[in-house]
This record gives sequence, structure tokens and C-alpha cells, in this order.
Amino acid sequence: MEITFRTKKFAKICNDGSASAKELGPDQARRLRRRLDDLRAATRLADMGGLPGRNHELKGDRRGQLSIDLVHPYRLIFEPAHVPPPRKQDGGLDWAQVTEVEVIEITDTHD
Repeated sequence: MEITFRTKKFAKICNDGSASAKELGPDQARRLRRRLDDLRAATRLADMGGLPGRNHELKGDRRGQLSIDLVHPYRLIFEPAHVPPPRKQDGGLDWAQVTEVEVIEITDTHD
């Protein structure tokens, strides 16, 4: 899957092992690397369904975004990079058609 990042600074944190360890700590950096490797290896978002990390769509003011668990309580937040995002007949996101994502942030969505 193709991955882009919201900002250059965030891309550096996500793609540079020493920058991510410095910013996030070694455990979080290691988990982030695994999740990004899983996204890169997937052909489409539907391929992520059986992998660790509880990949799921968010609700409320984060509708249209998805998250994957990192080190609790933090999550990697991303959204389809397709404009408009592919939808199923019922209006839900069509995970089988999502082949590009934009990674937005790492945050605790419970705040």
C-alpha cells in the first residue's frame, strides 16, 4: 500500500528509527515500525484485517479516519488518501478498494 504522511516532520519521525526512538521511546518506535511495515506490505486496507493492532474505523469527530494500536493508549491515525474515499453501497468505507493512506498522527484518541 502507498503511504504518505501529513507533514515532513512527522514523516521523518515515522521513517527514521533514531528520530522515532528519540521522539516516542524505543518500545513505541518499534511498534510503530511494525505497523508501518504491515501497511506497506498490504496491497489494500482489507489485507490488514487479520493482523495484530486492532485496525478499525473511528467514529464521531474522527469519522473517516482509522487507527491501529501502538503501545497503549497510543494509536497510529490514518485515513484513505483517495478523493473521495471508496464507499460501499451502505455508505461504509470499502476497505477492499483502499490502496493509499495518509498517516496523520500518533495520539491517544480517548482524550
